[in-house]
Amino acid sequence: MPTHVALLRGINVGKGNRVAMADLRDAVASLGHTDVKTYINSGNVVFTSGEPDPAVVAEALEATIAEALGLTLTVVVLTRAELAVAIENNPYPDEPDPKKVHAVFRSSDVDDDDVAALAAAQERAAAKGSRDTGTVRGRVLYLHLPDGMGRSELAVQLGKLPRGSDGGGTARNWATVRKLAAMLDA
Repeated sequence: MPTHVALLRGINVGKGNRVAMADLRDAVASLGHTDVKTYINSGNVVFTSGEPDPAVVAEALEATIAEALGLTLTVVVLTRAELAVAIENNPYPDEPDPKKVHAVFRSSDVDDDDVAALAAAQERAAAKGSRDTGTVRGRVLYLHLPDGMGRSELAVQLGKLPRGSDGGGTARNWATVRKLAAMLDA
């Protein structure tokens, strides 16, 4: 049963950072990880690792992907338990459409400056009539985007913020989060 999920930021989006999932699986397996599976074409990998520290795994994956695939990008790694906590902490469990809830996973906890930036972004979005909301819990920023990501003024405002040392994290919609959890439990 897989023990970890790796979330790669910014691959196969538009024309940049194109990666074949078979090549990504090979890169992950080259580190000795087993049970390697990818989900959709956007950088979601579940696998079994003997290394319990997700930060160590993420650092090794970033280096291997840079060397093997020629891409420098952020990789966020979560254990099965960490993903379960992120799911449990979802502040929007009553939203029936999982594509209207997004989780932005960070490599480290969101700090006070990031929380203040989120609040300011929400204020700017609300001033433009947006119904979007965001909530921080640990190292996950949860977004509720009732009109969808494509029409989200909050997403636009957040996209204008400088990225922290961890690259700003990587977002997944709630349908993807649940599918990855199911893959970890398979």
